[in-house]
Amino acid sequence: MGLLKSSLLLQGQLRSATVAAAASAGVGRRGVATSTEEYMRRNYANNVSEYNTVIGSLVQQRRPYLLRDAYDDMLLDGVQPVRDTFHNLIVGTMKGSRLQDAFYFRDQMKEMGLQPDVNLYNFLISTCGKCKNSDAAILLLEEMKAHGVKLKGETYICLLNALAATGRTDQVYAIVRDMTAAGLGLNKYCYAGLITAFKNKTPASEDTMAKILEFVQQSKGWQYVERIANDSAENIMMNVSEEELYNLPTADYANRRGFIFKQLTIYHVAIHACADLQSKETLETLLEMITKEGFPYDPFVVMHAVRCYLRCGDIDSAVKMFEEFSSSKPTPAELYVTLAEGAMIGHTPRGMQVAQETLEKMTSRNFFLNPKMGTDLLLAASGEKTGGYTTANYVWDLLQTRNIVPALPAVEAYHRGLKEREIPSDDPRLLNVARVLDNLQLRFGPRRFTQNAQTQSSN
Repeated sequence: MGLLKSSLLLQGQLRSATVAAAASAGVGRRGVATSTEEYMRRNYANNVSEYNTVIGSLVQQRRPYLLRDAYDDMLLDGVQPVRDTFHNLIVGTMKGSRLQDAFYFRDQMKEMGLQPDVNLYNFLISTCGKCKNSDAAILLLEEMKAHGVKLKGETYICLLNALAATGRTDQVYAIVRDMTAAGLGLNKYCYAGLITAFKNKTPASEDTMAKILEFVQQSKGWQYVERIANDSAENIMMNVSEEELYNLPTADYANRRGFIFKQLTIYHVAIHACADLQSKETLETLLEMITKEGFPYDPFVVMHAVRCYLRCGDIDSAVKMFEEFSSSKPTPAELYVTLAEGAMIGHTPRGMQVAQETLEKMTSRNFFLNPKMGTDLLLAASGEKTGGYTTANYVWDLLQTRNIVPALPAVEAYHRGLKEREIPSDDPRLLNVARVLDNLQLRFGPRRFTQNAQTQSSN
């Protein structure tokens, strides 16, 4: 536990060229002459095992932005990374969608005489998919072939889904042909990739929704086929779910008990596509197919069905589906937020009323907003141009109660909306929001102003 606690102290300190800035935190850069006692006090890892523990902790905490710093400290301490170190580092960059860092660690690994294995290539290809860089995924495939690294079933699926992220349907079909030639059958994750490829294809195809339904039907013939290969041992050890490895929309919920039913994987991807493409007709066909197969709706299905209805302007169907589900099953906070946020599209009187009532129900059931939910809701509510700004004020008050500060764009939008209304300049709410906004701009403003200036100068 001491090492895990120490890893929390790394943020913003590990890359410092001196130890002065980090002295109060007890962590700093070792690159200066210090006494043995002082060195031991500042040091947070002494050997490869301890560094691996720290890196693993950073990965688990979802702090990928600190991995390069920990790695630099490791080298400065003269500790030689091993293969497991690089696997931890690259899994962390995959989880954090940091492609540049992933390739940096791959290159460092090669410089130390360690050739990446097939599992590590899978993680790299998955990172390309998360970052929507299919060209990099193709280059990795060529690198694997050049170094004689044999592709596994997982590798094909990672490639398929990485190419699908950018709508490269021709190349996705090429991967399917390669799989068939290698004697591998398609599983549900392959069909999920095919659906995603057509969803992301630009320009959109007229037969996209028909293709989605076709792939759902085709997938049923393979639902009892055994796993492509026994490839998942390392993924389990690295706490990487198949949903995360293949960049499925359910990746963030894969480890949440009861949120997704694994039998509905293909429907999850298809219904998520319906919401993105605003196809209510295809959605209802898919819901009927689920019912005919005898499966109940899980929270993910309901959440994205509600999102689809709301994006299509059908508030009544969204409310009906939400109420039918919540009346018989435990309802996660994400479902309340999805209904509230989607109802605010267009800021109609009916939609704003539904949003307000939904948030009140959520609060009455002792659900609390986290920073991301609060930011999304405040940003949506702040766009209301008429009315009493009731929903935006309610969201702000919910966040203030729990000392949560939303992201800068949401606070800017809320402050702008308040100033557009007839509110006295000394109003306590307005003053409070202005104070929070000033603090956020002091922390994040300079970088944004620099970027804006660069954009204006280029124009």
